[in-house]
Amino acid sequence: MEEDKIKEEKKQEESSLKETIQLIKESASEEDPKPSSQLNLRTILGGDLLTTEVVRSQIWLFVLIVLFSIVYVAFRYQCQQDMIAIDKLEKTLTGAKYKALSSSSTLTEKCRESRVLDILKQNQDSLLHQADQPPYIIEIPE
Repeated sequence: MEEDKIKEEKKQEESSLKETIQLIKESASEEDPKPSSQLNLRTILGGDLLTTEVVRSQIWLFVLIVLFSIVYVAFRYQCQQDMIAIDKLEKTLTGAKYKALSSSSTLTEKCRESRVLDILKQNQDSLLHQADQPPYIIEIPE
């Protein structure tokens, strides 16, 4: 008799366990409840719009938005790097222009006739001297 009671209790426990499991299976599903037809601030801020159905149907849109964001950031970074390189090259160009201008003025000063004559006077051993006669034109008959 006692064995029959134990068997009956086990059967009742098993049946109640099966019923509990069945209830849990029914209540737990991957599907979200359908959103209400009314759209208000509470549903938007509460995240009721982001159901699995909406996300699954719009996944390619999300991927496209992420891809465009990455491309935008990459192009902006490349543009900034190019602007930095342009600034460096402009500074280098400005320095080269100033150096060329100073070299040109130094050369012009050293090549002036008065400066050359002063150098010739200082070097007495030079065979070069200032001409006493004006230059004349040689005419060649054709």
